[in-house]
Parts: sequence; C-alpha cells; structure tokens
Amino acid sequence: MSDIDADLIDHIRAASRLMVRELGFMQATVAATDYPPSAVHTLLEIGAREAMTAVELSAFLGLEKSSVSRMIRKLIDAGELKEAASAGDGRVKRLLLTAKGRRTREAIEAYGQRQVTNALQQLAPAQRQKVAEGLALYAEALEAHRLADAETPDRTLARRS
Repeated sequence: MSDIDADLIDHIRAASRLMVRELGFMQATVAATDYPPSAVHTLLEIGAREAMTAVELSAFLGLEKSSVSRMIRKLIDAGELKEAASAGDGRVKRLLLTAKGRRTREAIEAYGQRQVTNALQQLAPAQRQKVAEGLALYAEALEAHRLADAETPDRTLARRS
C-alpha cells in the first residue's frame, strides 16, 4: 500500500471534488456555453495550437477516438470547427476553429479569466503563488500517472487482480 497519509489523500480528494463543482463541471454545459466540458476543452486546445488532428485531440484530452469523432462532428455541424486537408498528407484532416469558433473560444477564455481572477482575489499574494504552484504540480502528477498507465496497460489489470 501507499506510504502517503490517508487523511491527506482524503483532503485532496475532497478539495478536488469541490473544485470540480465550483468550476461548473457537474453541469451539463460549462463556461457559459451550450457545450459539455469535452467540447469546451476541444475549442480551447485547438485554438491554442491553431490546428490539431482528431487523433492528436483524442490523445491530448485522454478521450476515446469514437467519442472525439462524435464531438467533432457536432462542433462542425454547429459551425465551431472546420476540417482542412493537411499540406503534408491530404488524407489527414486538420481541425481548425471557424470565425464562430474563435469567438466562442474568446468568450470561454474571458469566462475562465474572470472565474480565476475572482477566486484569486479571495487570497493573499503569497497564497496565490502557492495555489499556482500546487495546482501545476498536482496536474502534472495526474498526467504523468495517466501516461504511465497508458504505456503499460498490464499495470491496470494487475492492480485489479
């Protein structure tokens, strides 16, 4: 078993659940949009990179390819995304934001900026820095664990046995 204090684990899990609720991820839609969290993240990440393929997006978001394909189709139908053939390989479709998608992304970014600013205003400057550092470390550790599990699928099965 782990050498990490069970109370610490419970405290972090409770804080994580509270954060998820306060960020609105328990709602059907988030960030003042009509979209679920996966679609909002899709618009943010494609916008940040200017273009991504469905395979890249699936890996980046940690979602099944079939789920990503359905979500992409909905965002294309909604006028948020468009597909373009890759310059290097015409069979590869790059996903790009449309003008509507860029406006939606800007609104999501503004919403997120307000949300974080309002929360940080509740803290002293030194506490703000601790939050930034702690969240970054925690998020990176979660990602590292997910990626390690993805590289060794037998680990997951071994833990269940």
